[in-house]
Amino acid sequence: MDLRTLADKIEIAELFARYARGVDTKQWDLWRSVFTPDAHLDYSSVTGVVGSRDEVIATLEKALGTTPMTQHFITNIETEIDGDRATARAMFYNPMLLPNMTEQSYCGGYYHHNLVRTPDGWRSEKLVEENLWFVNHPSAAS
Repeated sequence: MDLRTLADKIEIAELFARYARGVDTKQWDLWRSVFTPDAHLDYSSVTGVVGSRDEVIATLEKALGTTPMTQHFITNIETEIDGDRATARAMFYNPMLLPNMTEQSYCGGYYHHNLVRTPDGWRSEKLVEENLWFVNHPSAAS
C-alpha cells in the first residue's frame, strides 16, 4: 500500500469518526460536513428516512433532539479507492436510550458509503444504512 492510499484510508476513517461524533453530540453542522451538498442518504432499513442530506438532517434533528443518549461505534472499515472516488463499508454498533423508554436499545449493521475526494477532503455522496438487528425496538413496546 502506498502512502497516498494509506493517507486516504486514514482520512476516510476520520470522516466516519466525525459522523459518529456529530450525530451523538447533535452537532448537526459537523454531521453535515461528512456529506457532499447533493448527497443521498437512505436509512430505510431502520427509520424509513430517505432523501437529500438536508431533508434527512431535518428529520434527524427533530427525532434525535428528544433522544436522551446515542453512541455510535463504527469499526471494521473496508475501503476501496479508485482515484478520486471510493466505496467504504463499515460496521456500526449503536446503544441508545430512546424517548419514553426506560431500557436501553441497541442496533447494529453496516454503513455503505460512496465517497468522492473534494477540495475539502473526502466526503460521502451516498450513504445506505443496512440495519441487521435491533434489540428493544420502540415498536415492540406498543
